[in-house]
Amino acid sequence: MIRRAVISDCPSILTLIKELAVFEKAPNEVSVTLAEMQSAGFAENPVWWAFVHENEHKQIDAFALYYIRYSTWKGSRMYLEDILVTENARGKGIGTLLMNQLIEEAKTKELKGIVWQVLDWNEKAIQFYEKYASSFDSEWINCSLTTEQINSSNASI
Repeated sequence: MIRRAVISDCPSILTLIKELAVFEKAPNEVSVTLAEMQSAGFAENPVWWAFVHENEHKQIDAFALYYIRYSTWKGSRMYLEDILVTENARGKGIGTLLMNQLIEEAKTKELKGIVWQVLDWNEKAIQFYEKYASSFDSEWINCSLTTEQINSSNASI
């Protein structure tokens, strides 16, 4: 069953996020706390939303987490932060159900598109996204500042 995430799903989602980090070869990069996640997703002005899949045992074995971003060129768009189906649940069409739910959500919210990133070595994910006739862009370079960099004297010159 695919449904909207509720605050009580956050521990399960966080566990799956850590599983995803291991898969993406960055197990020590997850630093968000459960409290931060709950506040960011379920406070008065949430910054993220998610859909989850519950298996027959009422356990969450997949999720898709997104937020709305604004493109100065395109307008409001959904940003798919993460989609994960646990290894034991793969091959059952759950990823397709989640992606289709995201597409319906984008239509309902009248968003101007859905964007996301995929690691260049994740062939199965790339093949999955190709089924949707997705566009792949190798032109842009990802950039970021960490909290430490933001707080350092070098961040503002």
